Amino acid sequence: MKYILIFLLLPFIPVKQPGPGNKYPLTQTGIASYYGTKKFHNSRTASGERMHRDSLTAAHRTYPFGTRVKVTNLQNQKSVVVRINDRGPASKKRIIDVSVAAARKLGMIQSGLAKVRVEVVTKETSAPAQ
Repeated sequence: MKYILIFLLLPFIPVKQPGPGNKYPLTQTGIASYYGTKKFHNSRTASGERMHRDSLTAAHRTYPFGTRVKVTNLQNQKSVVVRINDRGPASKKRIIDVSVAAARKLGMIQSGLAKVRVEVVTKETSAPAQ
């Protein structure tokens, strides 16, 4: 009787199937840092576009270029949506590097680091404009 009940309920249990659009986690929690000091301003990012301190962009190891993610500082609940246009961070202990403008909105300029949640908002649609 138990097995019959399980088989009857099985189709109604939602299961997230891996598919072509799920090659990377849609949500991550970890440490964020920021980059974009004057040293990096106007240099080329991994996507080929120029880095600008005042743009809401970020570097991530796996998210495709053009993906928009919501980054939430878990200490103060401030959040910002950024576009992935670079690869990084260099430190394996961190999950994302945000631009100076994004760091300001997240309230992490003084500390330099923050525990964050990163959530995919939209997947990439096309290559970023140069």
